[in-house]
Amino acid sequence: MTTATLTPVPRQSVGATAAGATAVSAEPRPSRPVGNALRAVKVFASAVVSVVILGEYSN
Repeated sequence: MTTATLTPVPRQSVGATAAGATAVSAEPRPSRPVGNALRAVKVFASAVVSVVILGEYSN
């Protein structure tokens, strides 16, 4: 068996930005319904191609 010691990372002071995935700006991003719809069609089409043409499916 192995054991590991996990040391907690100290928190940053109030007002400091947190490390990690944060937004670049505080402004909300504009909605792009046409782009989102095209992306959904692309994902669906690639799934259809992988199942029908390539024969990839899970049991």
